[in-house]
Amino acid sequence: MSDTYLFDSSIIEAAKKLLNGELVAFPTETVYGLGADAENPDAVAKIYQAKGRPANHPLIVHIPPDANIQYWTSSVPEEAFALMEAFWPGPLTLILPKADHIPSAVSGGQNSIGIRCPSHPVAQQLLKAFAMLKTNGQGGVAAPSANKFGHVSPTSAAHVLSEFPEEIASGILSVLEGDDSEIGIESTIVDLSRVKDGVGAVLLRPGHITRSQLAEVLGYQPASPDKSAPRVSGSLKAHYAPNTPLQLIKEADLDRLPSLVPAIEKWAVLTFADIDTLPSSSNLNYFNVSTNAQDYAHDIYALLRQLDTKGFQRIMVQSLPQDDDNWEALNDRLQRAAAAFE
Repeated sequence: MSDTYLFDSSIIEAAKKLLNGELVAFPTETVYGLGADAENPDAVAKIYQAKGRPANHPLIVHIPPDANIQYWTSSVPEEAFALMEAFWPGPLTLILPKADHIPSAVSGGQNSIGIRCPSHPVAQQLLKAFAMLKTNGQGGVAAPSANKFGHVSPTSAAHVLSEFPEEIASGILSVLEGDDSEIGIESTIVDLSRVKDGVGAVLLRPGHITRSQLAEVLGYQPASPDKSAPRVSGSLKAHYAPNTPLQLIKEADLDRLPSLVPAIEKWAVLTFADIDTLPSSSNLNYFNVSTNAQDYAHDIYALLRQLDTKGFQRIMVQSLPQDDDNWEALNDRLQRAAAAFE
């Protein structure tokens, strides 16, 4: 279309690949996404195949800021408009009733759909260009995190390149590079698909947007997941795991580490403590982590990926604060990462 000259050539090339049913990894403010045309079931199937993702595990559809959300959903409750006004573009995914004409492949066979409008400038440009190329002008890109299923999410283009070398070499996947992800963990997910049934907002996955921030906009505390809640990304017990076994350890147990580590092993220890006060051991390598939740979130996935390359037999992570909802999302991610090795 004539307006595509407004975009960089790499954006147009990536948008055309999406239009042709190909996969494109692209940056968002949360993590890098593995994108395909959300209305093309064959393209969506390529996501599941590349990731090794179960077909009933739904994807999130990314839309540009000027998109018509009512194209994607059969109803939009007032709570959704309030949250969109407060947090879009940004790291918030809304689960809404799926419009009948949207293929069920993108929703894992459910009658609900996850929608997000990312704030990363490269993601926004890609989504706008893709929408211009679509004949209906309503381009949406289905995009889970650009990693193998259950693995640590990528926060840089380099992470994606190392995760999918064969797919990239064979041309199945291309990578639209951009700045590293600013936030570093996946979006907050709020279910609003059952509002008509009398169920209010339900926080299905904590993220950068906290429970208290949601409550301030909604006027009430979002509920925790119930048995009838839709399946969403990142909801399995074991997820977000590095290749190296990860275990949480209480601060009070840090001094016991030299007696726990086998003589033939080398462990990495992520801690808030002053490293100089911890017991010295040739088997233990200490790494300080930030006491600021947002900085911790920005760094943690990249750090776990780095430690995976260092030959450690175990990663010990000091337990996080439990009584501060700024840490709720990080507790969620690390507990699921540790569960992968139980």
